Amino acid sequence: MDTRSDDESREGAAGLDRLTGDLRPRQRALLIVLGFIGLVVGVAAGLARLGYRVPSFALSATPWHGPLMIGGFFGVVIALERAVALGRRWAYAGPLLAGLGGVAIAAGKAAWSPWLLLAGSLLLLTASADVFRRQRALFTLTLLLGAACWTIGNLRWSLGAAVPNVVSAWLAFLVLTIAGERLELTRFLPPSGVASSAFATIVVAIGVGLFDASSPVGTAIFAAGLFMLSIWLLKHDIARRTVRTTGLPRFIATCVLSGYAWLAIGAATMLAAGFAAGTRSYDAAIHAIALGFVFAMVFGHAPLIIPAVLKVPLPYHSSFYVPLMLLHGSLALRFCGDMADHVSWIRTGAMLNVFGLAAFVIAMLSAALREHERLRHTLADGAA
Repeated sequence: MDTRSDDESREGAAGLDRLTGDLRPRQRALLIVLGFIGLVVGVAAGLARLGYRVPSFALSATPWHGPLMIGGFFGVVIALERAVALGRRWAYAGPLLAGLGGVAIAAGKAAWSPWLLLAGSLLLLTASADVFRRQRALFTLTLLLGAACWTIGNLRWSLGAAVPNVVSAWLAFLVLTIAGERLELTRFLPPSGVASSAFATIVVAIGVGLFDASSPVGTAIFAAGLFMLSIWLLKHDIARRTVRTTGLPRFIATCVLSGYAWLAIGAATMLAAGFAAGTRSYDAAIHAIALGFVFAMVFGHAPLIIPAVLKVPLPYHSSFYVPLMLLHGSLALRFCGDMADHVSWIRTGAMLNVFGLAAFVIAMLSAALREHERLRHTLADGAA
């Protein structure tokens, strides 16, 4: 037997493992930090648009509020979650590039951001295609289509399209990603063949609406698809059963079901009042979906995703409901302000939105610290 050949084979295998292996939790945490930079700058830029005084780096990022929130934060989180599920090191370049896209805006290099976010979305699309290749199912196809929507939106933005002309594709990315993840859970309560066909038809309708999302007809088809999707998810999601339980399952279900309500409200607003950039209905619909629907899902799934990604225990606590109630209450105030064209309500609601997000971060950190102290005392008692 050739010993040299064996050694070379082992070295080659080690090199391949370094390429395809997973990242450690601390390395993943650095990617989360990039996402939080996008979140903080994006939130501050949103406040600046409403006349609040913010630091200069956020003031200069005012035109990029949407890309920061959708790509620089949600894009990082979703791409990171997909990379963890795939377990391949190359997939982590997706959240890294998306995070750098947000950092570029914060650093005053906004011209780089569209291309960095496009590169990040292409890697998420590749990772999603790999997941679909491994498991051919309706939910993995939905995740793949969601990643494709983000990629198409980013490509058009990189080539010069205005944000309002691509925001529908970005919203579809978020909505389809969440819908695909919730559809995966229906294996515990599988829908009928008719229901699955209806889901697929709804997704097709959303895609058809995106082909001409800037026209009234395209907007109506897109909005109708989103509305029907919210109804489908409300009917078939396992959250309808788990909301009757206690503890963490009930909290998650409350977040999920309340999120579907906001998705329906946002879609109905598009249908009733249109989605023309600069209008109150545009602002109301976007925030109902991206804040009410998406962040409610983030709140509900964080106690599961954070331990899975960062290996940090995050036990449930009843205080988790505080940021959720603040999120929905502040968004309701902001939504009513849009509908009544009452600027002070919009501004107050937006600031309370920020308090709700901050309260969520505090609740998660507090839960992690409580669990850390509990484990430390348990180990100390055992050693004694």
